[in-house]
Amino acid sequence: MNGVLRRVARQAALAGGRDNQEERCDLCAEPLPPHDAHRHVLQPATGTVSCACRACAVLFDHDAGSAGGYRLLPRERRRLPDCGIDDAVWMGLGIPVNLAFFTRSAEPGEVIAAYPSPLGALRATVPRDSWQQVEACHPDLPGGVTDVQALLVNRARGASEHWLVPLDDCYRLVAVVRAHWKGLDGGPEVWQRVEDFFNALTEPTPFSTFSTEEASWVSP
Repeated sequence: MNGVLRRVARQAALAGGRDNQEERCDLCAEPLPPHDAHRHVLQPATGTVSCACRACAVLFDHDAGSAGGYRLLPRERRRLPDCGIDDAVWMGLGIPVNLAFFTRSAEPGEVIAAYPSPLGALRATVPRDSWQQVEACHPDLPGGVTDVQALLVNRARGASEHWLVPLDDCYRLVAVVRAHWKGLDGGPEVWQRVEDFFNALTEPTPFSTFSTEEASWVSP
């Protein structure tokens, strides 16, 4: 299971008195303080996001080329309120839904679109000319989308939200959709959860609590 979601599942179990094991760094097994806002790292070769203690995070607190192939995930979340991705640009991406995130693969540098579904994150490569149209919609987008920082877009049910967020935030959103989707259109609960997710992005520590059901899903 993805380290981030495994940690949240462990926290839920601890809160319910079902497990007395302490949470540990996924890289060196060092104990993590309870409710510690620790860092996360990505292994690009596998797409795995893991929890990192402070000492391990320091090792990867650099640009590309970190030891072991790990990349430190950023912490910053930035809303792009004036992002001009209109219907025509969105249709050019070929994405059949209105909730998706975009990252740039390390090799060979393609942009990958992923969108939450009841089965997890479904992925597709974005055509280069279509992505150039997206980058023209906001000055922060060229260079802002990497393998560890994603453009997260919510156009579902009349929403119009565009964010640059750490990759683990996107994995959390996938977990929310998987855990709460019902029927063909998801049902009212899942869309309320999605709305709550985006509302929480403005909070300093927006994802300190997760239900065990949400956290039990494997990362995308």
